[in-house]
Amino acid sequence: MIAAGCLRKEEVAPATAPTAVAASADATAATEPGTLYTILKGQHYATSNPLRLVSKTKLKFLVKFDNTASYKTKATNNQADVNKLYGVADCNSLHQTNSARFGWRWYQNRLELLAYSYRNGVNTTTLLTAIDRNKWYTCELQITDAKYTFLVNGKKVEHKRSCTGPAKGYQLYPYFGGDETAPQNITLRLQDLP
Repeated sequence: MIAAGCLRKEEVAPATAPTAVAASADATAATEPGTLYTILKGQHYATSNPLRLVSKTKLKFLVKFDNTASYKTKATNNQADVNKLYGVADCNSLHQTNSARFGWRWYQNRLELLAYSYRNGVNTTTLLTAIDRNKWYTCELQITDAKYTFLVNGKKVEHKRSCTGPAKGYQLYPYFGGDETAPQNITLRLQDLP
């Protein structure tokens, strides 16, 4: 047993250190643009997931992942599963019937963005590019009568679309999985652009 006052100075952290670090992190988070989304450990859906009906021909946004985007799934074969980032349900149908959104995953030791869509219930997924954590990227989804066009980091991917006119449906938000839930808390920031 150590008597009070017998601890060496380096064994006792100043009482203000954790508070100062937390305050600094909170101040940084408060100055970041956009909405912070958190997918809690053991969950699929992000904490901010309001129902929002949409009718649009374009979806453009900034995204920034932090170090929590690096994860390991329980089942090795699930590491290639695509998590969902942001997009729209389309053709006045459910998103697993018709939709377009960006996907993401931590795969082969890198963070990847993917084009992810459903056309009449059939899924198409195409790798767009690898990106860095802690850096902002501009993503754009263009919706025309014949196709969805995904743009990011100078890369372009097109998927076929089954209806015409603006995308009519509801907003799709960050989601983890596949069939596994988030193995840890995962945070990212999104900001809509005109």
